[in-house]
Amino acid sequence: MARLPRLVLPGHAHWVIQRGHGARPVFVDAHDRESFLAALREAAPACGVQVLAWALPSDEVQLLLVPATSTGITQLVQTVGRRYVSAYNRRHACAGTLWDGRFRCAALEPGAVLLDVMTAIDALPLPAGQTSLGLRVGERRDPMLNDPPEFWALGNTPFDREAAYRRRVAEGVSATRIATWRQAAIGGWPIGEAGFRSNAAQSMDRPGEPRRPGRPRHAAG
Repeated sequence: MARLPRLVLPGHAHWVIQRGHGARPVFVDAHDRESFLAALREAAPACGVQVLAWALPSDEVQLLLVPATSTGITQLVQTVGRRYVSAYNRRHACAGTLWDGRFRCAALEPGAVLLDVMTAIDALPLPAGQTSLGLRVGERRDPMLNDPPEFWALGNTPFDREAAYRRRVAEGVSATRIATWRQAAIGGWPIGEAGFRSNAAQSMDRPGEPRRPGRPRHAAG
């Protein structure tokens, strides 16, 4: 079956996942992570992409991105990948790709879904500095990180917003829901209510969710 075109909606947030190849780590230490973030920091404005969140575990990259154009995310991932993989291979005296095929991407419905995915990325059980959580709650600053309207709606002052977000992260997001959404992201399907998924799919003339297995049922003649 032909590969479906990647569904990217300009102006909407997208959950981007790029997994490492085999058992090879994507990040060995803090130096690698800062190298990746430096490449992301430089490429994002050039590609017209806003960065809302990130997580850098040892075996993959998770990003929450808002592109201005339908090609912005692809341009960003390719630009960052070329620079980072080259630097990684030089530093660790190795060769070849780090990535397990194409990056995966899911458009997110604004509102609760976007905020839950952002929370889930920041709430990953990783050491400080490996997610954008510290930036989101005011522990550090980085002009690369953008706050979506959903974050601004959490409170009237920076203190209120940061406190409310800390509570969200502490409470977490349903593991079942996140697992379901991650599977959708891996498959390239939009995430949200049925109406959002349908409208997103129609915008690119492609299905909005996986077809059910088995032959289609025919009406009785």
